Amino acid sequence: MFNKFFGKKPQDPPESRLPEERLRAIEGSSSADLAAELLTAPSALMQLTHEDARVVVTYMKPHKIAEGVTFIKEGDTEDTDFMLLVLDGEVMIESIVVSRTEPITVTVLGPGSLIGEMGLLDGEPRSASCTAVNTVRCAILTRDALNQLLNDDPRTAAKLMMAISLRIAERMRESADKLKLYAQLTQAMQEEINNLMPL
Repeated sequence: MFNKFFGKKPQDPPESRLPEERLRAIEGSSSADLAAELLTAPSALMQLTHEDARVVVTYMKPHKIAEGVTFIKEGDTEDTDFMLLVLDGEVMIESIVVSRTEPITVTVLGPGSLIGEMGLLDGEPRSASCTAVNTVRCAILTRDALNQLLNDDPRTAAKLMMAISLRIAERMRESADKLKLYAQLTQAMQEEINNLMPL
């Protein structure tokens, strides 16, 4: 999917340049400034400083996704090694749940949202489908670019990976809380059924 919608991925790691050179290259770019600002927002990775975010942005590539394009499909096993930061527009997240054939909308994400960060780290199959509700401008970070950041600026790369890990841990805790609530509701319903239909 990545190749189809974002063009051919480079076979070699991104060009190695000093962080200072990379920062000079984005000087005065309003898109780069917006990306750095959104990367540090509560909906993304607020643990990063603005300076850290500007460095990370120099390893990201800008992309535009047309309205209606599904750029990540649930279950995808190829090209899962990237995440994107939504700069402008909205993305609908859908999933097919057990015993359903039609996807249900899980949420709609807007500017400042990160999508695919688990795939960036582990490259496992995608857990949901993502479709552009309208034209989406985004910045993409690939695993190759992350590896280049690790080589060029290990401190910033470590902070980025820690921030992503904290975000994933937070989502896992939320999921665990929802599972507990679901288990409680199931148990309460079973008790009601038992009361209405005694053996």
